[in-house]
Amino acid sequence: MGKISLKPNNDFCPQTLFLYGTYDEKGNPDFGLFCWFSYIWDGELGAMCCIGGNKLTRENIERSKVFSANLVTEELLPEADYLGCVNGKDPDKMKKINLDIGRGEVLEVPILNKAPVVFELEVADFIQKHDGEIMLCKIRNVLQDESLTSEESVEQKLSRIAPVKTTAKTYLGYNGSALGAWGEPMKRL
Repeated sequence: MGKISLKPNNDFCPQTLFLYGTYDEKGNPDFGLFCWFSYIWDGELGAMCCIGGNKLTRENIERSKVFSANLVTEELLPEADYLGCVNGKDPDKMKKINLDIGRGEVLEVPILNKAPVVFELEVADFIQKHDGEIMLCKIRNVLQDESLTSEESVEQKLSRIAPVKTTAKTYLGYNGSALGAWGEPMKRL
């Protein structure tokens, strides 16, 4: 099969979506939608996250050095899309949406109770780049729905919780089906 050269892109390389949960300076919960999340090994399992540009979530993490990463599922997609499309600096962003928000068990971070998997993360290192910041994180706790300890296979569990991926400005379901372009699912709220 022949190849063609293109400008840099990550099309056809879908990434799993997470809502990063932080508290603002007044102690109010805030969530932002991100997909630049992966895992690292440094004597223990950790997470590598990146946030580009000037965002409230980034400011909150830089200040507190802790945040939650809440797995986005098909059920959570309309809320996640809204949280990703509305600017975090909009003072009414969190007031316009109804979320079931809890607290981390180990770290002082907000979590989404509907997310089946939540990482409580503490930043060990910030790597500053031109317009982005890479965060190497210690996983201090994983909150997981009890139902994921069932005797089902991994495939059955993943199919049931249906994590969402994104690429080419499109959301994709666990089975690969298109769930809408960025900005569409929030219209269902």
